[in-house]
Amino acid sequence: MSTLIAYFSRADENYFGGEMRYIEKGNTEIVAEKIAGMIDTDVFKIEMETPYAKEYMTCINEAKEHKNKGIRPALKALPESIDAYDRIILAYPNYWGTYPMAIVTFLEHFDFSGKTIYPLCTNEGSGMGNSESDLKKTLPSAQVKKGLSLTGSTVNRADNKIQSWLKGNGLL
Repeated sequence: MSTLIAYFSRADENYFGGEMRYIEKGNTEIVAEKIAGMIDTDVFKIEMETPYAKEYMTCINEAKEHKNKGIRPALKALPESIDAYDRIILAYPNYWGTYPMAIVTFLEHFDFSGKTIYPLCTNEGSGMGNSESDLKKTLPSAQVKKGLSLTGSTVNRADNKIQSWLKGNGLL
C-alpha cells in the first residue's frame, strides 16, 4: 500500500493560545514533516497561487469569504495523479470550523473512490470542527478514518500523539 501526505499550511502571523506570533514554517507543515520522518510516504504541499495575507486577521477574513462564497482558490500545482496511493493523510488547519477552501480545490480535482483518508487538523482549541463530516460528504466513495486534532502551538512536542495515531491506523 502506498501513502501520500497532502497538506495545506500557512506560516506568517499566526494565533498561539491568545497571542499573535510570526512563524517561518506553518504548524501543519511541521506535522507533515514529522510524519514523513516516521513512515514511508510521499509528500505534497497544497499551495494557493495567491496566498492568504501575512497578517492573521486579514487571512482569516479572506478564508471566511472563500468559505462563505464557495470560492475554490487556484493552486500553484497539483500532483499529476493520486492513482498510486491507497492511503492519503490529509492535513490542514481548522479555518472556520473545517478545512480551508484550498483543500476543496485539491479534493475536487481527483477521484478518491476506494481510497482511505486520514484527516489531521491543527488548531488552537477548535479541534477537528466539522472537517471529518465534511470530508465524508465531499468524498462519499472514500473511507474517512477518525482524524487527529493537534494544538498548533504544541506540534513540536506532539510526536507521541502522532505516533499513537499512526499506529492506531496501521500506518506505523
